[in-house]
Amino acid sequence: MTDDLDQTGPIDYLVVEFRGDRMTGEAFPLLVDLVDRGLIHILDLMFLRKDPDGSVVPLTLSELVTSDGYDLSVFEGASSGLVDEDDLEAIRDVLEPGSVAGILVYENVWAGPFASALRRAGGELVASGRIPVQALLAALDAAESAT
Repeated sequence: MTDDLDQTGPIDYLVVEFRGDRMTGEAFPLLVDLVDRGLIHILDLMFLRKDPDGSVVPLTLSELVTSDGYDLSVFEGASSGLVDEDDLEAIRDVLEPGSVAGILVYENVWAGPFASALRRAGGELVASGRIPVQALLAALDAAESAT
């Protein structure tokens, strides 16, 4: 088990909100492709609906209907237990009523060998983060305006 953990890549999560009834399913085949190519490993995939009255209901994959009819059964059983009640409470607080949220926890398999080499060399992760695309676009716009 320790050897397997030593080879583990960084674990990330995403929470994606779909307001109204706008989940098309377009991204699901791309997610499957990432798994099939060995780039990521899905640890958890779950969905919640926040009703107009503010109550939150977990959704099973069979309850989800995508506008393009994508079969979500390929994701059945993707549950590691990493997402706990505190996580769900935090997610509930940020969702708009009338929306559905997808929660994805995944290992970046592609980065496993690199992360393992860093650990063997005595490296410790002390900070991590993401730059949202919107922030990148704003920075590029600001740089272009400055010239």
